[in-house]
Amino acid sequence: EVQLVQSGGGSVQAGGSLRLSCTASGFSSTVSTLAWYRQAPGNECDLVSSITRNGATYYADSMKGRFTISRQANAKNTVYLQMNSLKPEDTGMYYCAVPGTGARCVRSVGYWGQGTQVTVSS
Repeated sequence: EVQLVQSGGGSVQAGGSLRLSCTASGFSSTVSTLAWYRQAPGNECDLVSSITRNGATYYADSMKGRFTISRQANAKNTVYLQMNSLKPEDTGMYYCAVPGTGARCVRSVGYWGQGTQVTVSS
């Protein structure tokens, strides 16, 4: 059975840091792409960052320079999202996804983690 299990997140003040992790299990091989999405209150569920099997990364413009996505070297179906210099607008529910659904969440497609709340206070 395929599962994506997330951990991390929580509440932090603006300027602080958090790290999210997601482990994808039940796949027969290394997954091609792991992605992180954010559902902010009252907003669409948008792509935050993604990483391919070969390490190519993508970041949404507002995350560049602050967020870093990485895959565990010896367990490439585990992905991390290091979030630094957090802002109140980073608040939302974060989901990991395999392989991801482009710029917007399509929760009926692919595989999704259970979601992790990130709250950034000013």
